[in-house]
Amino acid sequence: MPKLSVYQENARATHELTDERITIGRATDNMIEIPDPSVSGRHAELILIDDRYQLKDLGSTNGTRVNSEIITEVFLRVGDRIRFGKVEARFESDASGAAQPLPEADEIEARPAETSERPADFENASPFPSRQKAKDPMATAVLAAAAVAILAFLISLLGLLQIHGS
Repeated sequence: MPKLSVYQENARATHELTDERITIGRATDNMIEIPDPSVSGRHAELILIDDRYQLKDLGSTNGTRVNSEIITEVFLRVGDRIRFGKVEARFESDASGAAQPLPEADEIEARPAETSERPADFENASPFPSRQKAKDPMATAVLAAAAVAILAFLISLLGLLQIHGS
């Protein structure tokens, strides 16, 4: 039979899940009441669908997490860690025919890459075209004219200084 164990203040409360719809929250009329300020009045609900419980967040203030991921709805597996606000819970089962937790992953050896060269067939996957600077002949002419004008101004300024200095 599936169970939800709620851990709060060094205490564990285990709730057997027997109904098709189970409400969870801080309000006293919930089937599973969690009297913690981080839990919303109507925080979440469990819905039995084809012998599996689906957990739905009901727009709670502090959210619902399953295995550290924020969820809006998810089918639970035995061993899932659930967090309602700041309160931890765990989805469990003592029936032999219930879904079993996933097996432990095999350890694999990971080594750092030997090279960091770009592959020969590498292409830029960016959806944006690469920028190509087109040379504008008009801008180049304006800059050249400005440079000549500044140079002529400096030369005439030097000439005036020589005239006044002699």
